[in-house]
Amino acid sequence: MSNKKFDVITFGRSSIDLYSQDIGAPFNDIKGFDAFVGGSPLNIAVGCARLGVNASLLTAVGNDKVGEFILNFLNKEGVNTHSIPVKNGTRSSAVVLGIEPPDKFPLVYYRDNAADSQVDIDDVDKANVPDYKILLINGTALNIEPTRSATFYATEIANRNDVDVVLDLDFRADQWHDYRAFGLTVRAILPRVKMAIGTEEEILAATLIDSSQVTIKEQQISAPEIKGDIDESIAQLLSSGIETLIVKRGEKGASIYQKDGTREDVPGFPVEVLNVLGAGDAFASGFLYGVLQGWDLKKACRMGNASGAQVVTKKGCANFMPTLEESMDFINQKGGF
Repeated sequence: MSNKKFDVITFGRSSIDLYSQDIGAPFNDIKGFDAFVGGSPLNIAVGCARLGVNASLLTAVGNDKVGEFILNFLNKEGVNTHSIPVKNGTRSSAVVLGIEPPDKFPLVYYRDNAADSQVDIDDVDKANVPDYKILLINGTALNIEPTRSATFYATEIANRNDVDVVLDLDFRADQWHDYRAFGLTVRAILPRVKMAIGTEEEILAATLIDSSQVTIKEQQISAPEIKGDIDESIAQLLSSGIETLIVKRGEKGASIYQKDGTREDVPGFPVEVLNVLGAGDAFASGFLYGVLQGWDLKKACRMGNASGAQVVTKKGCANFMPTLEESMDFINQKGGF
C-alpha cells in the first residue's frame, strides 16, 4: 500500500444534521436546532482529515442549498470532494436529533429520494479507488439500488488493486424494508472485507434470524435493542473470511477479534457523556489513523477510543471531531496508550 497516492476514501451517506439546542428536553419540547453535518462516512472522513489523514468522501448531494452546505463544510475541513457528484432530481439528506442524556437520543431520518443513495457504478469509477490505501464502506449504503451495486463494485475494484476494505456495519433499522435483509446483504459482502467495525447490536443485526429480535424505543434508530448470542454472532462473522472484527463497547472501550479465535480487550477513557451520537464514527477515524501509521491493532483501537471519548462530551458529530494534537494531549492526560 505504500505506493498509493491517498490514504482513505469513505463511501456512503452524508447529511445536514439538526441537533436540539435544548439539551435534556423531551423531543416534543425542543425550541430550536443547531445545523451541523453528519452521516457516518462523512463523519469518519472529517475525523480522519482532522488527524492529518488524506481523506476523500464518495457520496452525492442534491442540487440544493443543503448540498452546498455539506460541500462547503467538507472543503473547509480539507476533505477531498472530487468524488461527490451533484444528483439532479434528488435531495440532500437530513437528520433531526434530540439530546436527552444519559440514555435517550431520538432521531428522525429524511432520506426519501436521497442523493447519496443514487451513487452508481460510474461514480465509483470516477472516484479512482485504486489510488487509496483504504476503502471504508458503510452498511446503510447497501440498503437500496444503485448504491448497493456501487458498493459491491467498489470492493471488487479494491480487492483487485491492493486496497484494504473496511466495513462500518452502521445498522440503521428504519432504512431497511426487512431487518433481516441487512444481515443477508452484509454477509454477502463480508468475503470482500478485511476488517469490520460494529457495536454488539450491529453484529447481532448482521446475523439476525427473526425480526422480533429487534426493539426500537424512544425512536433511537441508531441504538436498537437486539436479542441474540453475541459470541455466536461474532464467530459467524469471523467465519466469513474477514481477518479482524472490531467490537465497539462504548465506555468499556473496544475488543479485537481475529479469525484465529483470539480476543483482546482495549480499555476506553472514562468521561462524562453528553451525546453518544457520532462516537462510533470518531472511533473509526482514530482507529484508521492508527492503522495508517502502521500501529498494532491495540494501539489503533486506543486511539479510536480516545477520539470517541472526546466526541461524546460534545453536542454533535463531524463538527466536533478532535485534531491530532487534541487527541494526543487527551491520551497523555489519561495515562497514555
